[in-house]
Amino acid sequence: MYHYSDFDEAFVRTRVDQFRDQVARRIDGSLTEDEFKPLRLMNGLYLQLHAYMLRVAIPYGTLNSRQMRQLALIAARWDKGYGHFTTRQNIQFNWPKLADVPDILDALADVDMHAIQTSGNTIRNVTADHFAGAAADEIADPRPFAELLRQWSTDHPEFQFLPRKFKIAITGAAADRAVIAAHDIGLQVIERDGALGFRVLVGGGLGRTPMIGKVVHDFLPQSDLLPYIEAIVSVWNLLGRRDNKYKARIKITVHEHGIDEIARLAEQRFSEIRPGFSGVDQQVLRDIEAQFAAPDFETKPMDCFHAAYDADPVFRSWVDINVSAHKRDDHAIVSISLKKPGATPGDATAAQMDVMAALAEGFGHDELRISHEQNVILPHVARADLPAIHAALKDADLASANIGLISDIIACPGMDYCALATARSIPVAQEIATRFEELKLEHEVGPLKIKISGCINACGHHHVGHIGILGLDRAGVENYQITLGGDGTEDAVIGTRAGPGFAYDEIVPAIERLIQAYLGLREDASETFLQTYRRTGIAPFKAALYPEKENARAA
Repeated sequence: MYHYSDFDEAFVRTRVDQFRDQVARRIDGSLTEDEFKPLRLMNGLYLQLHAYMLRVAIPYGTLNSRQMRQLALIAARWDKGYGHFTTRQNIQFNWPKLADVPDILDALADVDMHAIQTSGNTIRNVTADHFAGAAADEIADPRPFAELLRQWSTDHPEFQFLPRKFKIAITGAAADRAVIAAHDIGLQVIERDGALGFRVLVGGGLGRTPMIGKVVHDFLPQSDLLPYIEAIVSVWNLLGRRDNKYKARIKITVHEHGIDEIARLAEQRFSEIRPGFSGVDQQVLRDIEAQFAAPDFETKPMDCFHAAYDADPVFRSWVDINVSAHKRDDHAIVSISLKKPGATPGDATAAQMDVMAALAEGFGHDELRISHEQNVILPHVARADLPAIHAALKDADLASANIGLISDIIACPGMDYCALATARSIPVAQEIATRFEELKLEHEVGPLKIKISGCINACGHHHVGHIGILGLDRAGVENYQITLGGDGTEDAVIGTRAGPGFAYDEIVPAIERLIQAYLGLREDASETFLQTYRRTGIAPFKAALYPEKENARAA
């Protein structure tokens, strides 16, 4: 993984020193809150409902044991003993005191981490496939390209005051585990005639106007990555609306001007700036790639694994659900669920972070990943070590075998924390997971992605959930809309709103009716919820959601 250069170190330390002075001036009253706001946002510091919140970047979701331990230390020393992993592969600390934030940023810098550009109208943390560098279906590891983009975009003088925030995601496999179609720019590494390049999507995004990105370039040569991305952002920076923040994202620009015109303008701008890229970026990329070499894998006897798999049904279930195929047959990718039924999705205690750090150090070649689904990944694990890993996770209350199942719910912080939220998300997620744990239906239901947002900004990605839940305020009362059939994979599609919303005390029974309808509609146990929905359409699910309407028709 990437380690800071002397330049990186000096840059981050300088930013910390600057912010320390700004915080001191805010505390002594030299700066008003209005004057301080843009300064704190440049350093990832938000003011939420009850306290400040610090959002820390985990670029392309990759970190090592030393970094995870430092996050645990920050949670224990300066917060309330836990951190919240987000759908942007970041971690948020919800309770830091303002006076402590510069010390937190210094502690992050000690382990090559920062909070720069995790907020504000700039290019945000570049996200990537959480199985990058390990997945069996991968064409190329996308993280070196993500790191190149991170270095290019950090403090880029032209792009610090964009019309709105800007998000880039990249995947190196045909299977999209990074939701690239829902980003301002989505990149898929592809191969053509033996050469690597990129399929480039532009104009994706969720929020109040959800849109799927459109292909602006079907094969961008690797050497043209930076100048072409710079061309797109530069075009949008000029065209993007600044009169209305709700129409400022590039998806609206693409919609208003059309993808063909955006492609034409991007090509024109690209031709103007391409000569200025002398190839230095490709040398930087080669230097970066050297830091992402595959680990030295060790072959270990598999007797212990096979014995445990045959003898222990709990271990077998965890392997079947939480373990994915690795490039090497004798290795595996382990997804650690942060979604124990009844727990807050994405939260991990300092003690749990320490355990995950120890597992990465002892069994995982010192690598961890954060997924956009708010879980933690051990990307390189010998299958022989899986019994020991599972035992350690059980002791830490991290062994829920539910990855991709109904309790593996994505949920934003909602009205429990967020100043923008209009409804609660966390309690809804907890109650859904707890209810299906009581019913013992989770494994019977099989793969199902529920995503919950507490406001129209859609931080919980509800638009691309198989079942999406959007919490809104209706005359001071929480009201939850349901969307069906969304998909965040390579077959990305925005879900369809089912109908009127439900009160807080009605939403869990409504989800239960949906699931019971699915179990009655599916052709056999191998047909997933999404497959059944696509086969039958929305009508039978609407009938289950709104039985009073069906009864009225029958009468």
